[in-house]
Amino acid sequence: ADSSQIPTYLVSKLARSKVTVSLSGDGGDELFGGYNRYIHAESIWRNMRRIPRPLRRSAGALVGAVPQGALTGAYSAVSRLLPRRYRMPFAGTKFHKLAIMSGARSGEEVYRSLVSMWTEPDALVIDAHEPTAMLEANESAELPDLMRRMMYADLLTYLVDDILVKVDRASMAVSLEARVPLLDHRVVEYAWRLPMRHKLANGRGKVLLRSLLATRVPPELFERPKMGFSVPVDEWLRGPLRDWAESTLCSDRLRRDGFLRPEPVAHEWQRFLRGLGSHARVWAVLMFQAWVDRYRPVG
Repeated sequence: ADSSQIPTYLVSKLARSKVTVSLSGDGGDELFGGYNRYIHAESIWRNMRRIPRPLRRSAGALVGAVPQGALTGAYSAVSRLLPRRYRMPFAGTKFHKLAIMSGARSGEEVYRSLVSMWTEPDALVIDAHEPTAMLEANESAELPDLMRRMMYADLLTYLVDDILVKVDRASMAVSLEARVPLLDHRVVEYAWRLPMRHKLANGRGKVLLRSLLATRVPPELFERPKMGFSVPVDEWLRGPLRDWAESTLCSDRLRRDGFLRPEPVAHEWQRFLRGLGSHARVWAVLMFQAWVDRYRPVG
């Protein structure tokens, strides 16, 4: 359900034309503070909590009703007046994320809204109840701040259940062995003991890794804004894949399979077609249904 599986497969195929073993940098973000949410989540919550929650939710609903493309266009027009360092890429997507987290009651809820595709998954999956969030688990209760709790949660969930699975499947599909040296247990233990200032400082993550890299590589090659590993899924689903998507998300089919409630899926599909929200929610359902179709018992 992670659409970056596609470019990961393609780059693995390209690498396999030259080598049989590759090195992956997976784990660097979770261990050394590379994700933007580590930098921004605490300050977002600190500023957000000053505004009464009903007012925040109302403002979030208004922003969420505007298509991402329109938000991006409006922001681009205004941002031309700002210095380049203050300009924000993918503004529409980020404004919509702010809208989703507008009703948060804690920093943990801000984090959860940043990493969740579906904010109410038990309203989507029939007869399901979402388990206790990792941030609320006993193991993370003693961590002193939100930043460490986010990194801990990502290390035990997102990294293990998404990133490593994705890279392993994509690389092994072309017989490429991808090794992850940053996840050597000695590196993990060392990274976890480091003071936070060696990970995040002055609004930047992976401070220690940047310093080490600068001894080998010119800074202009890596001192750039963080970029996702994405493909134009939005364009595909509104274009050449639309018929396939609509047949896969057919309410009768969902009802017959008995896993997902058709109503929230149909609602999200229509929102997506109107330019509201990202493709992530729809893509996750499409991949699940494609899996169901492939492994459906015969007879």
